[in-house]
Amino acid sequence: MSDHGLFGPRSVTWRIMGEPILLVGGFRALLMQGLHPRAMRGVLQNSALMDPDESWSRFVRTTEFVRVRTYGSLEEVQRAGRRVRKIHAKLTAHDPDTGTRFRLDDPSALRWVHVGEVDSYLSVARRAGVRLTDAEADTFVAEWRRAAEVVGLARDDVPGSVAELSDYIEAERPGLRFVPEAAHPLRLSLNAPLPLMLTPLRPALPALTLLAFATLPRWARRLYGLPATPVGDLWATATLRTLHTGLGLVPAQVRYAPAARRARRLMAA
Repeated sequence: MSDHGLFGPRSVTWRIMGEPILLVGGFRALLMQGLHPRAMRGVLQNSALMDPDESWSRFVRTTEFVRVRTYGSLEEVQRAGRRVRKIHAKLTAHDPDTGTRFRLDDPSALRWVHVGEVDSYLSVARRAGVRLTDAEADTFVAEWRRAAEVVGLARDDVPGSVAELSDYIEAERPGLRFVPEAAHPLRLSLNAPLPLMLTPLRPALPALTLLAFATLPRWARRLYGLPATPVGDLWATATLRTLHTGLGLVPAQVRYAPAARRARRLMAA
């Protein structure tokens, strides 16, 4: 029997995660993460966000971790998970609100990062027009409990349905805010610390960041100090659908990354 990792050809995760429009979901997930004070401070105090070499290396590592966790074999996923858990267990950060230090594997922060990621992928996919029934959306959330275990969370400690996902986010809202020592992501995108070879992509980053912001819930946009109106919601949905439709006209061998192309071949088999 072939080893298809955490999810496999019959999973909802494989069906939607390869869609290029979910790049916006990845940016949205980072914005959701940034509203959890401890999650954000853990990143700020343990990485050089404005160093082109460090920031790009971190982005590449994160992207590779998502790829392996989604499409890798169980051995690859377990190896990647051990590496991430080991790093998180060694690192700490200071919480100026309480005057205490905390570990980066703090369950509450890890749980918020997990939920922000799942919610972002699901929200962007549905608003972009990726075909997904309510039952399939619940299945997607439940499947990602396996992903939570990779970073050290217990599967029963994270939401298993869309309703549970929404309830958890609503319960966390009172403790969320954008910490003052962090650079605003939209302003950061205007001067993104990219390697020299990727500087031609710099003009697109503010637009991508703005679109990711517009897909956030209105309360989250307000926490970032941005306008939160129904017009913004309509613009975000219309833009996502237009982009998704346009990307659908691109040949599959160009549109999908190699791992996603392989996943689609297995699903069709």
